[in-house]
Amino acid sequence: MIKIAYCDLYAHPLPEGHRFPMLKYELIPQQLLHIGKIVPEQLFCPEPADEDVILLTHKKTYWEQLRDLTLPYKEQRRIGFPLTARLLEREIRIAQGTIDGALAALKYGLAFNVAGGTHHAGSNWGEGFCLLNDQAIAANYLILNKICNRILIIDLDVHQGNGTAEIFLDEPRVFTFSMHGAKNFPFRKEYSDLDLPLEDGTAGDKYLALLQEHLPAVIKIFQPEFVFYLSGVDVLETDKLGKLKLSKSETAARDRIVFETCKSYNLPVQVSMGGGYSVNIKDIVDAHCNTFLIGFDIFEEL
Repeated sequence: MIKIAYCDLYAHPLPEGHRFPMLKYELIPQQLLHIGKIVPEQLFCPEPADEDVILLTHKKTYWEQLRDLTLPYKEQRRIGFPLTARLLEREIRIAQGTIDGALAALKYGLAFNVAGGTHHAGSNWGEGFCLLNDQAIAANYLILNKICNRILIIDLDVHQGNGTAEIFLDEPRVFTFSMHGAKNFPFRKEYSDLDLPLEDGTAGDKYLALLQEHLPAVIKIFQPEFVFYLSGVDVLETDKLGKLKLSKSETAARDRIVFETCKSYNLPVQVSMGGGYSVNIKDIVDAHCNTFLIGFDIFEEL
């Protein structure tokens, strides 16, 4: 049974008018349950991640400032969320959800985290609504516990996974692959193992052709044992921050390419949702739910 990390804490209360669409974390599982594509038993609420696990990825000083709620106000502004004990619990549960999902994917082929994809968090900083890097934490957990030795992180959020790239810059056991807006946030890019920067206005046909060309080549060359997929839906043409021109169907086609390619190489996949900032939250939720539906369609028989 494909497992899905979800906790009520994922939909964190924010100040009125905040631009981050927290409501989507409630709506995604509700919609999947409503249309009968999942059952409640697939959902699990992760425990908080242990401190020693977090410290496999994040610097001690940065983590302690988060833990003790002493992160300087300037750094909190860089993150974009007011730092509270509830927010911190949310983040460490998300991180554990991705670890647990990775372990479930090794058994069932595929697993999801309704939240996560916090790829702007580097080893000693947070930014862009990201405090702790859930997929980096999970990748280090798999490697350092000798569960997997070669891991591919496919980051298809519209924003570069700069934190992930920084964390794994000198780690040959992790290959970071990012397709993102060349002129979009973050404005200071890091170096992934493979960056595919896209011009503003890139259309779906070009996007899909690039993905279809490069993803199989990366897998053939790197030969990973496990895949983390960051499936941000801020590539949609309706997105306020994305600047790309993918339709819902093209975004779904993107997910299908990733899942079919990974399955063809017998690679287990953990998926975290990443960003999405369309004006109409229905566009965000529909696109995220499509990621689940396509994954189920391709992996459910495993």
